[in-house]
Amino acid sequence: MRVLSGIQTTGNLHLGNYLGAIRNWVKMQDEGECLYFLADLHAITVYNDPEELRRNTREMAAALIAAGIDPDRSILFNQAQVPAHAELAWLLNCTARIGWLNRMTQFKEKSGKNRESASVGLYVYPVLQAADILLYQSTHVPVGEDQRQHLELTRDVAIKFNTDFDREIFTIPEPYIGATAARIMSLRDGTSKMSKSDPSDMSRINMTDDADSIAQKIRKAKTDPEPLPESVDGLEGRPEAKNLVNIYAALAERTPAEVLAEHAGKGFGQFKPALADLLVETLAPITARFNALRADSTALDEHLARGADKARALAQPTLDSAYDALGLVHRTRRAT
Repeated sequence: MRVLSGIQTTGNLHLGNYLGAIRNWVKMQDEGECLYFLADLHAITVYNDPEELRRNTREMAAALIAAGIDPDRSILFNQAQVPAHAELAWLLNCTARIGWLNRMTQFKEKSGKNRESASVGLYVYPVLQAADILLYQSTHVPVGEDQRQHLELTRDVAIKFNTDFDREIFTIPEPYIGATAARIMSLRDGTSKMSKSDPSDMSRINMTDDADSIAQKIRKAKTDPEPLPESVDGLEGRPEAKNLVNIYAALAERTPAEVLAEHAGKGFGQFKPALADLLVETLAPITARFNALRADSTALDEHLARGADKARALAQPTLDSAYDALGLVHRTRRAT
């Protein structure tokens, strides 16, 4: 099994990122060969300050390593150091159909009412995403609901390319079904996902928050006046209460039912301090390591460079096969 997943280089990793994806990535390292990339080429589909993008790329690498991604066991790199991503994306642009891209709901959501002024890159980035996956003959891709449509596009592109040229150039990837990822919601609104884009910093637990900040945010998290129920059914219609119970369950690697069995009947005045203590216990060592790692940009660059070397070696045979199938004279053929 070869698993590939990427993460946007937005900086400011938060609890939702960690419990929703990264902790599962760490566990995947025991199940097969893993490639994790920082999606800096995807980042430039909208304007980014160059210095901020460089800083965010390094900081995201530091965060992943601090959370448990081992660059000696997995391949950790940023897209920009592997030109094959952009090369294969162009080849696949000539296979993907406009009708397929027109059905991509994320472009409609991200471009909003100013669709005509959106970059071409934002429109075709699902094809770059397909290239990310197909380049490494990935067998499995962890996807949430918001990315499932893009994996289907990837499969369609791979099948059409293989069929058009009557060659098995690309492995058809499957969605990775691992441990159920926690869906972490805002501390201010239990119906909205925890997000960096929320203007209120009190809505999220940042991976850089210290113990006092975490305790304050949990203490001020929106709740209701009712005590915790005895069963999960009792959380229906109580989104903020449900969110805090789910956070506790995810951190403790228990089910919400088990959490309620221990805390049923307690008010949030008792439950919130217990949750804050568990958060600090879990995140403190990650935060400490993150702060140490991000202070050494040279070491981070070396980790990413080593990962990119490995990624390029894996990518080249697939890229060469795609060029060859298309009848393009490329560097490998020139050398023979």
